[in-house]
Amino acid sequence: MQLAVLAGFVAAGVAPLLHRWLGDRTPLLMAMLPAAFAVWLASLWPSLADGEPLLLEWAWVPGLDITLTFLIDGLAWLFAMLITVIGALVLVYTGEYLKGERDLPRFLVVITAFMMSMLGLVLADNLVALFVFWELTSITSYLLIGFQHTDPAARKSAQQGLFVTVGGGLALLAGFVMLAQAGDSWSLAVLNERGEQLTGHALYTPLLICVLIGAFTKSAQFPFHFWLPNAMAAPTPVSAYLHSATMVKAGVYLLARLHPALGGTESWEVTLSLVGAVTMLTGAFLAIRNTNIKKLLAYSTVMALGTLTMLLGIGTEGALIAFVTFLLAHSLYKGALFMVAGILDHETGTKDVTAMGGLRRVMPRTAVVACVASLSLAGLPPLLGFIGKELMLTSVLAADHFGGLILLLAFTGAFLTLAVAAIVTLRPFFGPRRDTPRAPHESPAGMLVGPALLAALSLLFGLAPGMLDSLVATTVSGLGVVEPDVHLALWHGINLPLLLSVASLLLGTLVFRHWDGIRGRLAKFDPLIHRGPEHGYEMLMAGMVRFAEWQTRLLQNGYVRNYLVMTLLVLLGLVGHALLVRHPLEIGFSVDAYFHEVVVAGLMIAGALAACVMRSRLAAVAAVGIMGFSIALIFVLFSAPDLAITQLLVETLTVVLLVLVLFRLPRFATLSTPKERWRDLVVAGSFGTLMTLLMLSVLNEEQLPRISEYMVANSQPLGHGHNIVNVILVDFRALDTLGEMFVLALAAIGVHAMLRFHAAEHDARHGLSGRGEDHG
Repeated sequence: MQLAVLAGFVAAGVAPLLHRWLGDRTPLLMAMLPAAFAVWLASLWPSLADGEPLLLEWAWVPGLDITLTFLIDGLAWLFAMLITVIGALVLVYTGEYLKGERDLPRFLVVITAFMMSMLGLVLADNLVALFVFWELTSITSYLLIGFQHTDPAARKSAQQGLFVTVGGGLALLAGFVMLAQAGDSWSLAVLNERGEQLTGHALYTPLLICVLIGAFTKSAQFPFHFWLPNAMAAPTPVSAYLHSATMVKAGVYLLARLHPALGGTESWEVTLSLVGAVTMLTGAFLAIRNTNIKKLLAYSTVMALGTLTMLLGIGTEGALIAFVTFLLAHSLYKGALFMVAGILDHETGTKDVTAMGGLRRVMPRTAVVACVASLSLAGLPPLLGFIGKELMLTSVLAADHFGGLILLLAFTGAFLTLAVAAIVTLRPFFGPRRDTPRAPHESPAGMLVGPALLAALSLLFGLAPGMLDSLVATTVSGLGVVEPDVHLALWHGINLPLLLSVASLLLGTLVFRHWDGIRGRLAKFDPLIHRGPEHGYEMLMAGMVRFAEWQTRLLQNGYVRNYLVMTLLVLLGLVGHALLVRHPLEIGFSVDAYFHEVVVAGLMIAGALAACVMRSRLAAVAAVGIMGFSIALIFVLFSAPDLAITQLLVETLTVVLLVLVLFRLPRFATLSTPKERWRDLVVAGSFGTLMTLLMLSVLNEEQLPRISEYMVANSQPLGHGHNIVNVILVDFRALDTLGEMFVLALAAIGVHAMLRFHAAEHDARHGLSGRGEDHG
């Protein structure tokens, strides 16, 4: 499975090559990749249904005990199936929607990489691997949202989504580190078995805050909800995939995956319940204000994500069953509705629902699909969305914390969502026929097959919900519920949830009938909304830019000497404070040197001083060379021939470089005032004194065994070499050796380039063409 996911990234890379051969048929071929994944996942279902999750492990970084481990249980299987099945349908849809698009190969590369990143995220069991895939989804979604990179609005929306989700990702990384420390493991499967250890740990509160910030930013929970509707700048296939099965579900998935480990506490339940309920109401309220069909659906996605988070916060067995059912229902109807929205935009040339009407006469099949999916969004029978809404209301009625407030918010969100469902279907397809920028006609089969299949599944599972009992039970067991009792049904008799559904139907219908007037009255709230969380984000970004400009003027003013002074002052402050204040300074000073060693040290000092005071370029270069060669001689005297050779080579190349550019340098000039030179002298002298004290203090202490003993003892067992120096260079100090090789190679390239430049200039000066002609 690991190789298959990684191979998916390779397949993404070859998409442009396939496009050269197959042209617009390439998306159909690429759709076979997620379809094959779905078939393979389906073959695993019998063992998963019998309570036998699969754990696939591959050593990734054995030295750090980091493995690429994939866990396939009911929860991971459900998300993986949604990602692969809807991903295949979206690619088929893309083949028609972006037919003839010049940048289609680039789109296929990014969306396939995005698909594999999301698949790796939901299957990963190791926290490090999960975080890597988590950030990959942020990067690839940024590229997808900004696909129309010539559009400033698309670039801005892509940057906003990236900054919000990556900012949350940084908090999530800190949370993962604390989670691993508190649970003594990087494995999610192990951590979920240590829930009591984690919830009773001193790090529980800070790690919970960090994890929730990461999940809330990814799944657009209030107050981070604003980036998701702005992501509608992406092409419709991206929107359909992003909202139904991937990106925004990642945060919800993480909360569900960590529910056994971190759930059950008052902090978890109250935070998720309230934030989810507020997000649900916010999404439904903001949807009513919009006329753009993609924005309407996007805000309804915010509502659904809030509902899922709220159900995880309630945390009862019934709430978790409702969570899984609502998750599946939302994925089906939202994928279908976004594809329908793309069809409407593609065929009419507008996204404004108030500019559409009567389209059912020219687009009858699309109208049927839209109606079925919208009924599920509205939560009306006999669709799966109705069952999910009934279970949600039942769970809210049993909430332990702030039950009355959460019920009010959930009920308000329910009837506003019903109004949104009516708006996105009845306004475009029914009523009087309206003229649109393009003459509409029925959509191609390639664009209709995906939404039709998803809408049909919503209807099928609504009419026969018992088909999902095993799936829901297996998924809920992955949330920490032992042997859940799942019996989905379309009719549970006349009860309070049903009465609330009837009331939401009446109120939703009323809102739809008076939508134009309500939308006008809601316009008075625009100043308040414009100063909401998104305004705070804009102020934060503007403040960061102003701060960056200020510190650039102060610290990065173009003078290398100022950079050097600032660096040395920081080191003086940090190292000097640690050496002189935090640790007792104990120096054992004794002069035990041979005469020739003193002479070499004197040469170094003389070379350094001469380089500082010489007014001749050539003399200054010679002085620097004396100092460098003296350092190489010190290495030789103290049995470090490898360092001596490196120093000699680097010093020789440096002198050659300086000589080559010597006469191209500007004349020596006094660019600093006497005060600045005295300042530089004090800084340099202080830093030299600090380094001297530091070295003397280090030589006087021996708290750890000498590293040479380790090298001698482990050269053969670990490095498989009998030459200790060679093992040190290529194994123990491999990165250091690589750095030295890089320095040498870079210096050689620089010398070669300068010699070639000098030769070319010489030829040009003497009129040589370089073609082998004899100019006498």
